[in-house]
Amino acid sequence: MTKKVYVGMSGGVDSSVTAALLVSQGYDVTGVYMKNWSRDLPGFACPWKQDYQDAKRVAVQLGIPFKMYDFETQYRQRVVDYMVAEYQAGCTPNPDVMCNQEIKFKLFLETALEDGADMIATGHYARIHDGHLLEAANADKDQTYFLYRVSEAALKKSLMPIGEFATKADVRAKATELGLATAAKKDSQGICFVGKVGIKEFLLNELGEQAHGRIIDQNGVVMGEHDGAIFYTIGQRHGLQVGGGLPFYVTGKDMARNEVYVTTDLQDTNLWHKSLNITNLHWVHSFPELGKSYLVRTRYRAELVPCTVELDGQSAHIVVNEEIRAITPGQSAVIYDGNHVVGGGIVI
Repeated sequence: MTKKVYVGMSGGVDSSVTAALLVSQGYDVTGVYMKNWSRDLPGFACPWKQDYQDAKRVAVQLGIPFKMYDFETQYRQRVVDYMVAEYQAGCTPNPDVMCNQEIKFKLFLETALEDGADMIATGHYARIHDGHLLEAANADKDQTYFLYRVSEAALKKSLMPIGEFATKADVRAKATELGLATAAKKDSQGICFVGKVGIKEFLLNELGEQAHGRIIDQNGVVMGEHDGAIFYTIGQRHGLQVGGGLPFYVTGKDMARNEVYVTTDLQDTNLWHKSLNITNLHWVHSFPELGKSYLVRTRYRAELVPCTVELDGQSAHIVVNEEIRAITPGQSAVIYDGNHVVGGGIVI
């Protein structure tokens, strides 16, 4: 019996090729555009209508049914509100991680299954094998860092054919070969749901102007004034507006005192760490073994660093073989065993 697959089509080239490949492989494919965000922001028009039309155009080319799921309310509650609350708490969250966990591989999967699908598919650069999550063939584009919170059950119901492509150029070449309408469309930039809008502009629109406060260096000297502690993240160099001399780097912040701490010393102990703690743990297939050597990635595209993992109830302690720079509360630390994703958690 032919498997019915609902493909999340964003209007980009990756999901377009995903749908085309599955059609060619004999699946019964339906294209779905997830309407997660449609609101314009000052100076920026949300591109959702164009994306929807591009996805629909490809579906017509492929001769497959096409529909739209409106997830705006749930997206606001599960992703946007979470992100804003984390920034207000002084953390630097990753909305893409939460979007995958809550929307694409939970809400979309559940809705598609209820609608008659056997599986879903997305244009992610990652590979799935029997419920295990593996890095993509294209290491430069690999997106497993954003997918580590997806459950094993969801992975068993998901397909990610783009993960087998060695380069983005190969994906575009396939789209061109198939004559897909999105073959030359540029990749989207910025926050996952607001196109070209930067996080600072988005937070200002959500929360309004923030209270200004002091920027203090490693010697306790007030170096200037910030325009809202929520806008600053550990390791940040640009946008500090602290004049003269050596560049400054953010080493920490105190939300209660509304202070941002900086240093000119690149070797400052507040910038480098040999260990870190994570909470809100999620393990894809099995728990990490005590004493076993793993690899950890503490931000997207960061180098994988050898480590060991010690579990402590609802949290874990990660000891790394070499110092890692700018470990940031709110970000994710993802554990790998070779090219397999073990899981991870949120840095505290």
